This record gives sequence, C-alpha cells and structure tokens, in this order.
Amino acid sequence: MEAVEAKHKSQKQDQFEGVDFYQIDDLLSEEHKLVRGAIRDFVKKEISPSIEQWAQDAHFPYEIVRKFGEVGAFGPQIPETYGGGGLDYISYGLIMQEIERGDSGMRSTASVQGSLVMYPIYKFGSEEQRNKFLPKLASGEMLGCFGLTEPDHGSNPSGMTTHFKDMGDHYLLNGAKMWISNSPKADIAVVWAKNEAGRIHGLIVERGMEGFSTPETHNKWSLRASCTGELVFDNVKVPKENLLPNKSGLGAPLMCLDSARFGIAWGAIGAAMDCYDSARRYAMERIQFDKPIASFQLIQKKLAEMLTEITKAQLLAWKLGKMMNEGKATTSHISLAKRNNVAMALEIAREARQIHGGMGITGEYPIMRHMMNLESVITYEGTHDIHLLILGNEITGIPAFK
Repeated sequence: MEAVEAKHKSQKQDQFEGVDFYQIDDLLSEEHKLVRGAIRDFVKKEISPSIEQWAQDAHFPYEIVRKFGEVGAFGPQIPETYGGGGLDYISYGLIMQEIERGDSGMRSTASVQGSLVMYPIYKFGSEEQRNKFLPKLASGEMLGCFGLTEPDHGSNPSGMTTHFKDMGDHYLLNGAKMWISNSPKADIAVVWAKNEAGRIHGLIVERGMEGFSTPETHNKWSLRASCTGELVFDNVKVPKENLLPNKSGLGAPLMCLDSARFGIAWGAIGAAMDCYDSARRYAMERIQFDKPIASFQLIQKKLAEMLTEITKAQLLAWKLGKMMNEGKATTSHISLAKRNNVAMALEIAREARQIHGGMGITGEYPIMRHMMNLESVITYEGTHDIHLLILGNEITGIPAFK
C-alpha cells in the first residue's frame, strides 16, 4: 500500500513539474512537444544557469542572439524559404512560453526579432527586402528592433511626430523613438514614420546610416537582462528601396503588435509556471513549527489558486493559438489573452514571493526578477488598461480612447 501511495505521489509531482493539471499536452501534436522540449532544454542550458547574474549586473548577453538563431527561436512562424521555421502559431507560443520561463527579457529579445522585425519585412516588404534581411535575422547574424513608441506618444501611436520627406533619390528621416527593446545592439530598425501627407509607413533603417543613433536606457529595475534604448534620427538618408511597400497606415504596425502580443500571452504563462514551481518546491522544503509550510491551509490555498489560474491561462492560450492557425483571431481576441495572462502571471509572482518569505527578494530564487520583469510586460505592447478599452470597444462598438 505504501508503494502504491508513493507511486501516486510521484506521479502527481511529475504532473505538477510540467504544470499540466488538465492534461493539455493531449491537445498538442508531437511536433509541438518536440519544439517545446528543444527550447526547454536550450533554456536550461543557455539561460537558467546565468540569468540571475545577468539580471543583477544589468547585462545583455549578446552571444545569446546567435544561439537563439541556431535553436530556431527567431521567426519560427516565418516560412522556411526565408530562414524561418515554417511552424504554426501554437509552436510559436510554446517557444515564447519556454523562453519566458527563463526570463521575460530573453523572451522580449526573441519576440521583437520574430514578430516586430521579421514579420513586417515578410508581410509588408518586397521580395528583395525579404531575401536581404530575413535569413540573417533568422540565423541571428543580424539583430533588429521595432520603432513605434515615442517620448510623447505611447498609447496614442497615431500622434507620432517622426517623419520623412521625399528628397528625390532618397528619404530624409527625422524624429525619435524610445523604450525600444534591442535598439542599442540592433543592426536594423523597422521604423514607423509619417510622410509629408501624414500617412504612416514603415522604413528599414540600417546601423551606420549617418545621423542614426541608438542611446541605451540605463537604471532599469525591470528587464535588466534585455537591452533597451532609443532611436534617434537626425536627417537620416534612407534609400527608397528601404520603404516597406505593401502596406501603409497605422494598421500595419498594429498587425505586428498583434503577433507579438500573442507571443506575450504564452510567454507570461512561462513566467507564472516558474514562480509556481519555485513556490511549491520551497513550501515542501521550508520547515516551520516542525513541519513543512506546505501543510498549512493558507499556503495550500495560494498554491491551489496559482495552479487554477495557470490552467485557465493555458486553455485560453491554446484556443487562441487554434484561432490564429485558422485565421479567425482578431485584435480583441489577442488583447483579452495578453491582458489576462500577464495580470495572472504578475499576481502569481506576488503570491509566490510571499510563500518564499524573505528569501523571495533575493537572487537565490527567480521570483523578484520575474515580478519586476512582468511590471514591464503588463505595460508594453498595449497597457493593461488599453487592452481593456480594446475589449470595451468590441463589446459596445464605441471607442473610448479619446
């Protein structure tokens, strides 16, 4: 009888280690599981052993860019013809989930490269642009960034002031962007700016162009292992062949954000999983009043609620992935998932910090790092409240942004 109980306990622990209480793995294909396993192993080998030190030192390990390329983390949903993985959106989501189990900043690096740089070049670019940039971005030979947010225009990107003029044989670009992930190390930037008629277009700005600089943002308490900076354009001459020709208007960058927000909805689950797993293990090992704190009702309540919220988020993300694959997902669908799952992960990080007690604020455990990171994730690519208003507009048909 004891052997049976021990086996049952072991099986339960194995199940919780994977944080798959509702057997969601049954909904995944073998390819999905292989992709997830490869990225999980990569994170364990290349990120987890060093991430606490990188975060403490505010160090972006640039060598990770090539390694991400080698493991297929850049543009997995881009066709293989251009160096991408040719995978579906659930595979892409699982990749983001596993990277963010390691660190949100690391996921931001991959997410920006795939969804905000490679995606617009593939979707809106010319064949020449695709062939020139996408294979190098996919391999990690090049790093890119996405320039939309400005110092005075965050949630209102349509108010951007960055602009360009047609000078005959080139465009002249002026303006500035800020809060740009990857910018200090980026080889190219996909920049959104207004033409002389006020129409928004995307341009590929390359490092080395005169008047183009990328000052780094310092003293961050969040995403410390990711590099963040500005994009400054002072009469930058951009060749006409660097204009993305196949779509203009604000809808173009917003389509890119939809792809990235989808990845965030999955990635946040990874951060929540890591916090939950750490809290569960700590609760089993930490002895107070001569027994593990996991035996106390309030600790069990916290763990049970964490598992419940992660499971709900997993089902939400899986269904959204199916809708993305079928071309049925809308901006509102993606907003709901991004908003819900990031808020869920942040709440789990806070509860996990309490379970860890004083140790939860140290670099011995990942909790405070995840919590600080998620404070950025809940704000970037559409704030928590802006996504609420996107849903409100969908429900009522009345935009409340102005």
